[in-house]
This record gives sequence, structure tokens and C-alpha cells, in this order.
Amino acid sequence: KKKKKKKLPTIQTVLRRRSKATGVMITQYVADLPEGKTIPDFQCKPAAVTIQEGKVAVFKATVNGDPKPDVSWRRAKGTISNKDKFQSKYDDSTGEYILEIRNVSVDDTDTYKCCAVNEYGKAVCPTTLTVNEGKSGRSQTFLYACVHLEGTSLSLPLNICLKIFSKTERGGGETDERFWEVMLKADRKDYERICSDFGVVDLHLALKKVEEKKREKKQKRSKDDAIPLNEDREKQTVQNIGRIKDFGVKVLVFLSVSKVEFVIKIQEIKVQEGDNALFECVLTHPLPRITWMGKGIVLKAGEKYGITVTDHKLIHRLLIRDCQQLDKGIYSAVAGITSCSAWLVVEDEGGPASNGNKDPCKTTLALGAGTNLEKLAREQQMKNQEEREIVLAGIKARHMAGEQTLASAGRESEMTRVTGLGENAEAVKDKPDAAKDDAMSERTDNPGVHFICGLSDVNAIMDQTAELSCKLSSEECEGAWFKDGKKISPDDHFTITKDGAIHKMVIIKCTEEHSGKYRFEADGRKTEAMVNVKDPPRFDPENLQTFCDPVTVKVGHNAIFKLHFVGHEPITIQWYREGEELHDDSITRIEKSTSHSRLLLSRCQRKDTGEIKIKLKNQHGFTEETSQLIVLDKPTPPQGPADVTESSASCIEFRWRPPKDDGGSPVINYTIERRQAGRNTWKKLGESPGVPSYRDTDVENGRKYCYRIRAVTREGTSETMETEDMQAGTLAFPGPPAPPKVISTSDDCINLSWDSPSKTGGSRILGYILEKRKKGSNLWKVVNAMDELIKEKKYAVKDVMAGMAYEFRLTAINLSGAGEFSNASEFVFARDPKMRPKFTNHTMKSFMVVRAGNSVRITVNFEASPVPDIMWLKDNVPVTRRATVSNSDGSSQLLITSSERYDSGIYSVLVKNLVGQETFSTEVRVTDDPKPPGPVELEENVPGTVTVIWEPSPDEKRDDRLHYTVSKLDSTKRAWTTVADRLFNNKFTVCNIMQGREYHFRIYAKNDIGISAPSESPTWGIEKKKEKFVVNVPSGKDCDLLCAPTFIVPLKLHTAPKGYECYMSCAVKGNPKPRITWYRNHVSLNTNTNYYISNTCGVCSMLILRVGTKDMGEYSITAENALGRAECSTALSVRGGTHTHTSVLRFQGREKKKKTYKMM
Repeated sequence: KKKKKKKLPTIQTVLRRRSKATGVMITQYVADLPEGKTIPDFQCKPAAVTIQEGKVAVFKATVNGDPKPDVSWRRAKGTISNKDKFQSKYDDSTGEYILEIRNVSVDDTDTYKCCAVNEYGKAVCPTTLTVNEGKSGRSQTFLYACVHLEGTSLSLPLNICLKIFSKTERGGGETDERFWEVMLKADRKDYERICSDFGVVDLHLALKKVEEKKREKKQKRSKDDAIPLNEDREKQTVQNIGRIKDFGVKVLVFLSVSKVEFVIKIQEIKVQEGDNALFECVLTHPLPRITWMGKGIVLKAGEKYGITVTDHKLIHRLLIRDCQQLDKGIYSAVAGITSCSAWLVVEDEGGPASNGNKDPCKTTLALGAGTNLEKLAREQQMKNQEEREIVLAGIKARHMAGEQTLASAGRESEMTRVTGLGENAEAVKDKPDAAKDDAMSERTDNPGVHFICGLSDVNAIMDQTAELSCKLSSEECEGAWFKDGKKISPDDHFTITKDGAIHKMVIIKCTEEHSGKYRFEADGRKTEAMVNVKDPPRFDPENLQTFCDPVTVKVGHNAIFKLHFVGHEPITIQWYREGEELHDDSITRIEKSTSHSRLLLSRCQRKDTGEIKIKLKNQHGFTEETSQLIVLDKPTPPQGPADVTESSASCIEFRWRPPKDDGGSPVINYTIERRQAGRNTWKKLGESPGVPSYRDTDVENGRKYCYRIRAVTREGTSETMETEDMQAGTLAFPGPPAPPKVISTSDDCINLSWDSPSKTGGSRILGYILEKRKKGSNLWKVVNAMDELIKEKKYAVKDVMAGMAYEFRLTAINLSGAGEFSNASEFVFARDPKMRPKFTNHTMKSFMVVRAGNSVRITVNFEASPVPDIMWLKDNVPVTRRATVSNSDGSSQLLITSSERYDSGIYSVLVKNLVGQETFSTEVRVTDDPKPPGPVELEENVPGTVTVIWEPSPDEKRDDRLHYTVSKLDSTKRAWTTVADRLFNNKFTVCNIMQGREYHFRIYAKNDIGISAPSESPTWGIEKKKEKFVVNVPSGKDCDLLCAPTFIVPLKLHTAPKGYECYMSCAVKGNPKPRITWYRNHVSLNTNTNYYISNTCGVCSMLILRVGTKDMGEYSITAENALGRAECSTALSVRGGTHTHTSVLRFQGREKKKKTYKMM
């Protein structure tokens, strides 16, 4: 039969559900989920992937739901139908749904969605794939140049430095020589760009000439006996160092390759619809720009997106303006091959805005955005500077050593060329200060005190403080501050402090006179920065607090906003209401002066409620502040129509909706009036305290009524809202419910349930009355009293006698009274149901190891009815009094408080009742740390090998799982190495023993608890002193070393436990070297990968990792060369069976029985 396709239910209701995981969209198909059923949801979302071209991209997701959902993958801009490229699979071990995209390309950059669907709902989770161009595995690198300009340390990109060089060189008229100088010092990958900057067209010819110049330079240095040029230096992190002196700027350039990472990654943002969202990240190295992506699309700066970067190129920001539901999704920041992603969640506005106002647009940052990013970026900048200084110091040290070598060789002219001082060093001392500064900046042989972090330009605000700081490499050095060449001393305007290596100067109260260039000098080094004092518009702080407080007025009254400010004139003043600029008219008046501005709104109306904003602007900047205007009025009428929630002969209950606008004050209560149909008079019923519903109990059967409702606030009473006519019901009793159904029974309780009657009589059901009757009786007895109605549609009847049969009926009660009784249920006996014993805890262990002296505790849980009999057995014999058995309802426990080795065995529990029985067994092994093996002996049966023989551990007879480990220590090494493990015999042959070395061996005994102390062997192979060796060659015939194969050490019988390894070995000699072949039951094993076969120096061995019944049989080995053939055989048995084994040796066709064994 064809399997019918499961039909999904018709979707009548679509509900949106919130997922536990951020960014997952869940749709529910049904209003009420059946008990135990769930809609799909993501337990683990697929993570965004950034990868190089040609690699394999993998998405993984974990989904739950009942019934198990069907999971599929799709992409936004294409299909994944190509099975060779897109492979979707499910991992049973981890429960993960996997999508693999092989050999990715740039075209695969897209948004991918994982969809999980079952019959109750659907869950969708998007993720992004970003594919970077270029060779995989190569990180993005950036080149920096550290420039020392008049003692100031600056960090500039290489291309800027090259432009500086090229411009200066062109000005000097020596373009050709300086072009080759830059080319010789640059990396190969920068050749093309340098040629473009210098205007060189023939790149191939330039490269050829560069190679020739390098060879000439190398040959010249070799002749001068200088330090040889290391061609591999170009591949180092610090690529070259040189000095450019011809254009007045002293520049020391080194190139560093850095991989950009994220110090602070972008984080998830939750934003209200209509607000702005700001993503921020901090990089480890400066980068002019990074790539921002949203939903797999590259974002560009414009009206929607604002992309900014700070001056130091470390902090990058993405501003998303006016966020809507379409903007939510995953956003990524990509720097080279490194990226980070985060979700933007756009939440709907929570219902109608209070007072009918729109909240002002605001910018939302990520959670934890309180981190001082500027401080982190400054610390990272200092860290990068310190790393460059360390590299620079190392280079200087190496060059200083090279210069000393040149000086000792008597090459003063070369020394002068490298250091720039030489014979004129004394003359420099007599120069003025400016010349001394130039000389100090030109020295590279002695790093001395230098700047780790120099001064940075500061934009200060008038009448506020400004701070300049720098850091030196030494804490002992003092320095001086200068402004426009004049030295600064601490006074009422400046404070100068020193904290270790950090020097600070603070301008206490900035004025226009404080603008200018500031310089700090220390130990001949100096750093400069500009302080720009600006005077932007600023509000008076005391007056600002008053302005920001909301202004509340009544309808028809005037509202006044006034604010004082200071700033550089002229100042442009603008006022806004709800984002629209205000101008003078009949109801709006704006007053402006040099120090304050005033806004007057006349005869305010309710619609004027909203945000009031003032904006000030001058040539130094702008500022703005907002306030709120609240205009109070009486509320609008309540909203209809009124809905009748209950109508009976004794009451009418109805409800309505609150006013659309409460006038700025909450509703205190509602006044209710009633008019009977056909009459003109209204009767006041009372008030409803703020709740939009009312229950009228003073009604007559069948009468129609009309109601009038008003809303009351502190500002007044609204107009009326009049309802349609509502009719009170007549006496109508509910119909009979369905007969009760029996859920479960026991000796003292019967559980029932039922359904509501199909006819309720026009009013709600207040409860139920249940009756019972014994079998054979005509008398019905009430189970619950009239004043104790059963509210729910189930009940547990406990007033029953065990073994007696009962039937039940019930009636429903509404506002009119009790209805008809239902039909009687079927007879049911009050007794426990019959159930076969069944174990309920599925985590019970079938094997456990217990240390001797500890307690043994075995607990089982079960279900059975009637109560079963429980019996515990050990090795099929009832347990002794050493074991304590505790039984309770649904569980049983066996306890041995202090275990001994003889408590080991198989423990079984038998649970049995009238219906059936169930058995569970577990093996308990009581043991302790094994005792060490006995004395160890060493023998040499074959040259190059040592046979280690030891006495068995005393615990071997009591523990059949005990085995041995052999460790070896070579005199040429310091560490012990394990040469054999899991040995079940007392002998092992160690190969590869070298002459002239000492060896030590240790034997350990192991079991399920632990490992014993080692047994030490005597020293093997003591190195002897070399004596003079005299060879006396006797005269005679040449010795014939050829011989047929023979077995020196034959195979031995092996009996191994099932599941353990088995190791067979023997020794054979023969010349020429014989060919070895292993057989099992006369079938060759040399090509069987299940057996590990080796032949080392005549020692032939074979290893079976896990012995099974299929490995039982006869094993033989043959050795054959041109002079003959030898054979040796044995047999392998698995512990537990009965077999007879024979070990046989055969030589050249002759068979000889060696031994016969019978193993049990």
C-alpha cells in the first residue's frame, strides 16, 4: 500500500510567536495547541560565515518541536538545487541539520534561511554568507611607516610616506637615484605602485635593473668586508631600514605586517520602530575603511545609512536612520577576512501612544555600549606604538653593533655615512638649540629616551578644561612644556603633572588666548600638538533643567518656553514643534536676543501636544534641546459599540472601549444611565471605577434597555456614548450534559470527566451537580452539595467501596437554575487496574566497579499493579543478610554498606505479580588498587631483543580483568615510554635494543580501579670500556653462512578473553632472509587489514585488536627461502569455550608434534 501523505490542517488562524533565540520568526497555524505538542523553534541558530573563495562553507542548526519538524534550506537571491555544490544532511549523533556549500565563490554571497515546519507552525532563521576574493588563507595586511620628524614619533601608511618621498625627490632634481633607493628598500609586492608614483612606465625593465643593483650592492659589501647582505631579510616582519637625508626630513622607515582583529565587536541592538540604531566596533590596527553589510548586501553611506570612522582609524560606526520592520536582520562588519555580525531587532510601538503623541526620535546603542570606546582605542594605539618601538630598538641595536665593527676596521667615512655624526660630533655640541635638536633627531645608534605615545590635537570648549598628555619610554626623565615657543610654568591657568612616564598639562579654563601650538621636550626629543579653543552655543545648565521639564497647560491657555545660552556671535536660533519649524504668526511668537530666546504659543489646543525643540548654531558648532508640551482637555466619548457578555432573566452585563483620547488625564470612572425601551426618562445607575464594563442586576425578564455612558477625568466629563437596545433574557435552563467518562479507577477513588452541554440556556454555566448509584440499587446519591458546585469538568469520587460497581450522572446549573440530568454512565468497579511490571528508569547500569570498602547501591524504579513481589538474587542465588533490601511503592534498593572482593557477582532483581514478571541484572565488580608484580628477569633469546619475564601480581587470581603494562627507559633519553599495554601473560619481548646503551624496564599491574606501583628490572646492557681489539685472521676456507629457515622460538598457545587483544610472536633465522606468511585455518592473512603483522630482525609478530569467536582456529606461520621451508603452528581460543589445541613444528615436510593441551 502506498503511504498516505500527512495533510496539514487548514490554516484558520496565523499567530506570531516570540522565539527564545533572537532573530527567529515563528508562525503558529492553530489557535490552541494540543497537549504535549509544540511548534518548531531553533535551539541553536546557524551562525554567519565569512570565508575565502574555494573553501567549504558549513551552516549548522538545531531544531526542536513535536511532531518532529521538516527542515529545509533556501537562499534569498537564487536556488540551491545544485546537489554537487549544496548538500543538506542531518547528523543523528548531534541532532544538527547541516548545509554544506562546496567551492564557494563571490556569487554565493547571500542571505540563507533555514525553515522548520510541522503541522502546527513554522520557524524561519536567516543567516549570511560572505565570500572574500583572493587566495584563501592569506590575511589582510597593512604597511605602516614610523617617522621621526624633529623628535616626534608618527605612524603613517606606507603609501603616504612614499608620496612624501616622491614629491621631495622630484623637487630636488635627483629623481632617478632616489627612485632606485626606494625600490631597493621596498617589498616586491609594492614595486608596481612605486613605479606608478614615480611615473615609470616599463615595469619589467625596472625590475631587471633592481635585481642588478642588488647584486652589485652585495658584491661591494663583500669586498669591503662589511656585514653580508641577508637576502632573506626581505621576508622578515621588519623588512628594511634606511635613512633619507637629502630633503631635510629625517625619516626612519620600517614595514610591519599586521593582521587586523576586532577589540570590540558589534553587538545586538533592540530599537523601537522609527528610532535610529548605531553599531560600533574597535579594531586592533588603523584601517581607513571597512565593509558594512546588511542581509548580505554591501551598505553605502547616504540618507539611510551613515558610515563614519574616527581620526585614528580604530573606531568604525554604522548609523541606521528611521528603523522600520524591513531593516531588521543580521548586520556585519568585515575587515579583510575577519568579520563580526549582530542582529538588529525592530520592535513595534506598544499600542497607541499615550496622549496621542509621537515619542521623539532617538538613537539606540547596543547592550553594554557604555564602554568607553575612545579610551579602549587610545590604549590600543599606545600598545601598537610600544610594539613598533620594541622592533625599532632591536633594529637600532643591531645597526649599532654593525657600526662598531666598521669603526674598528678603520672606516671613518663609512661610519659618518651611517650615523650622520663622525668627525663633526664635537661641532654639534657648539650649535644652538635648534641645531642640537636636529642632531638629536638624526641619531639612531643610541635610542635613549623616546616617545611611546606623542601629543594629539585637542578641540577645547570655551571656559572648560583641556588636557594634553604624552608617554615616554623612561619614568626617570623630566621634561618641559612650551606654547608657541614660550616655556609654560604652573599658574592659575595651567597645571602640570607627572605620573611615572606619563606627562600631563591641563588648561584650567580655556580662553581664545590659549589656542596655539604646544610642545613637550624631554632628553632632546619633542612632540607637538594644536589646541583649538572653540566657542559653540551652550545652554545655561540651571536654566536647562527647567526648560526640559514638560509644560502642562489647559485648552485655550498660553504656553511659554524660555532658555538662556552663551556662545560666539552670531547665533542662529530655530524653534520646532514635532519636527516642523515654527515661525511668527497669530498664535506663535518668537523672541530672540544675544543671551536668550523665548517661545510663546497662544490659545493652545489639544492637537498642539508634542515635542518642542530649540536649535542653536554658530560657526563653531550647534546644539539642541527638547521639551514637551502637554495640553489638557476633557476626554472624548467612550468608543462603541457595546458588546453584551451576559444576558439572563436577572442581569445584563456589557462592556465598551475607552475614549480614543483621554485629554491628557487618566479616566477616573464612568457614569452609567439607563432608559427602558418605550420610555423617555433616564435613570442614573451609578459609576464604574475606571473599568469599561458594567453588570446591571436590576432588570426584568424579556425587557429591553438602552444605556448612556460618560467618561470622567480631572479635566471634566466627556460627551455621552449611547448603546443600542439590550434585552434581558427569560428563564432558560441548560440542556443535559454528555454521560460522564471514566478516566481511571483504584480501590478508593474513581476519576471522571465530561463535556459541557450543547445548550447553555443563554447564560454561562455556574457549575455541575454529580450523583452516583450502586449496581442493583434504585437510589441516587448526591456526590457534592448544592452550595459546592463542581466548577471544572472533572471530578475524583473518593466515597467508594473497593470492589463495588457504580454508575454516575450529572446536571448543569446556570443563572436560571438546574437543567436536565445526563444519561447514566457505564458501570465501573472501584479497584486497581492490572498492569504487568515495567522498569521506568532507563539509566540503570548493567556494569559497575566499586572500590573495596565502599558501599554498593543498586536502585530500580518500576510500575506494576497489583503490588508485585520483589526478589534480589546474586549469581542466581538469593542474596545473604550482608545485603539490605528496601522496597517501597514503585522502587526497590539493594545496599551493601562495606563491600568486599567476594561481593563481586551478577545481581538480579525479579519483580513479579499476577499479570507477569520483569527481570533486570547488573554485574558488580568489587576490587582495589592492584598489588605490584613480582621480581623481573631479563633474557636475550634473539640478538637485538630483550625478553622481560616477571612474576604475576598476587591479585591476578582474584581479578580476571587484571593486565600488565611494560615501560622502557633508554640511557640516551630522559622519559619513560610504554612499549606494551594490556598484557594478560607474564612475558614480553622488546625489540630494537641497541648495543652500547643501558635499558631499564618497569612492570605495572592495572585493573578497573587503578594502577599498581612499578616493579623494577635490573639494568640491561651495561656499557663496557673499549679495549684494544686485535683480529687474528686464521687461514682456512671461507665460512658458508647460508642456511635453511628454522624457528628459534616457536609459537605458543593463546587463550584470550572476548573483546581483548591477542599478541602472537616467534623468532626465525635463515640466510637468505626467508619470506614470512601467516595463515588462519590455511587461509593467508598477509593482506587482511584486520591483523597487524610485522617482521623485525627475525622476530615475527601478529596483533589482533579485538578477539571474537570468529578469530578462533588454527594459526600457522611459514618461513621459506631458496634452501628450504619451515612451518610453525598454534591455536587460539576465546575464554569460555572447550577446545583442544596442538602446537606443531614442521621442517621441510616432516611433521613433529610438540605439545597437546586441553583448555577450559
